[in-house]
Amino acid sequence: MPDSSSPIYLDNAATSFPKPPEVGAAMHRLIQEISLSPGRSAHRFSLAASRVIFEARELVADFFGCPDSSRVVFTSNVTEALNVGIFGLLQPGDQVLTTGMEHNSVMRPLRYLEKTRGISLTILPTDPSGNIDPDDIPRQLNAKTRLIIINHVSNVTGAMADLGAIGARKGGALLLVDAAQSAGVFPLDMEAFGIDFLAFTGHKGLFGPTGTGGFLLRQGLVVPPLTMGGTGSNSELEEQPQLMPDCHEAGTPNTVGIGGLAAGLEYIKKTGRDTIRRHEARLTRILLEGLSQIQGVTVYGPPPSDTRGAAVSLTMDGKSVADLAFLLDRNYGIMARAGLHCAPAAHRSIGTFPQGTLRLSPGFFNTEGDIRTVLAALDQINATR
Repeated sequence: MPDSSSPIYLDNAATSFPKPPEVGAAMHRLIQEISLSPGRSAHRFSLAASRVIFEARELVADFFGCPDSSRVVFTSNVTEALNVGIFGLLQPGDQVLTTGMEHNSVMRPLRYLEKTRGISLTILPTDPSGNIDPDDIPRQLNAKTRLIIINHVSNVTGAMADLGAIGARKGGALLLVDAAQSAGVFPLDMEAFGIDFLAFTGHKGLFGPTGTGGFLLRQGLVVPPLTMGGTGSNSELEEQPQLMPDCHEAGTPNTVGIGGLAAGLEYIKKTGRDTIRRHEARLTRILLEGLSQIQGVTVYGPPPSDTRGAAVSLTMDGKSVADLAFLLDRNYGIMARAGLHCAPAAHRSIGTFPQGTLRLSPGFFNTEGDIRTVLAALDQINATR
C-alpha cells in the first residue's frame, strides 16, 4: 500500500493548496499593521489600507487586460460576482445563451430569473467531453439575446471554451465569462476576447485566500449594484454613488484578504503563468495516461493537451464515487472530491448524473510523485472490487 504518512491534496479545483508562502506573510503583516477600514478616514492607517486595495486593483486590471483599474470590483467570491452580472444585466423578456457545463453559481440565478422575470434561457449543447461548438452561437442569436454566459474551463471535465471564437460570434449580445477555473493558469484578456463582464475568484488559480474574488466591466457598461450601503465616498448622499468601483463595493472591504490575493498575483507574475500552466498540463497528462491503463476506470473530458484544465473526472466499475473518495482519504491520505461538484448541468451533459464522478485536480504544488501515488492507489482499489 502506498505511504499515506504525507497527505496528498488533489482538490485544487475547489481551492488551491498550499498557498505560496508570500500570501500568508502578506496577510499576517496586514492584520498586524494596517487591518483597518480603507477610505473611511484620513489617518495614516486608513490611507495605507486604501493603498493596499488600490495596488491590488491595479494588479488585477493588468492581469486581465483591463485598461482602467476603476473597472475592477472586489467581491467575496466568484458566486457573488456572477450574481451581480446576472441580476444586473437581465430584464424581463431577455434571452440568455449559456452552456450545459455551467456551475450552479450561474444556473441557479438563471433558473430563478426564468421563473420570476420571464427570461428565455437557451442551453447550448456540448459534446461528451463538455466542449461547445462556437458556431452554435450565431444560430441561436436573436433580437432579444442580451447575454451569453460561458464557463471558460469546466470544473468537472477541464474542457476549455474557445473565448476568441465565441467573442467573434457574439453579435450584439454581451459576453459574461466565468473564469473561476482558468484565472491564473490560462491567458485571459478582456479586450482581445471581447469580454464584457469577467468574473473571477481569488482562492483557486490566483493563489489568494478564500473570501476573495471580483469582476471586471468593459468600459461604458453600466451594471446596477446588487448591494448598497456605505462606501466612504459621497457620504452626504442617501443614494448609492454612481462612480466605479464604489457603487459596487458597499461595506468594509476584506483588506487582509485582498492583500493576500495581490501577493498571489505577484507570485504568478514572478513564477510565470506559462510555467504554472505547463506544470499542471504535464501532471494532468501523466494522470490521464495512467488512468487509461486501469481496467474498469472511465475518464470524462478532453484528452491531454495544453488547452485542457487540470480537473479530471472518473468513475470505477463496482465502486461508488463516494466510496472511492473515502478509501483514497482513509487508506492512502489522498484528498479528492466526489459527487456533482455543484454542477448538475455538467453531469447531465456528460452522462454522469445523478451519481457524479470522482474528481482529481492537480495544482502547481503537486509533484509527479503525487500523481504516481494516486494511480497506484486507484489500481489497488480497483483490484479489490
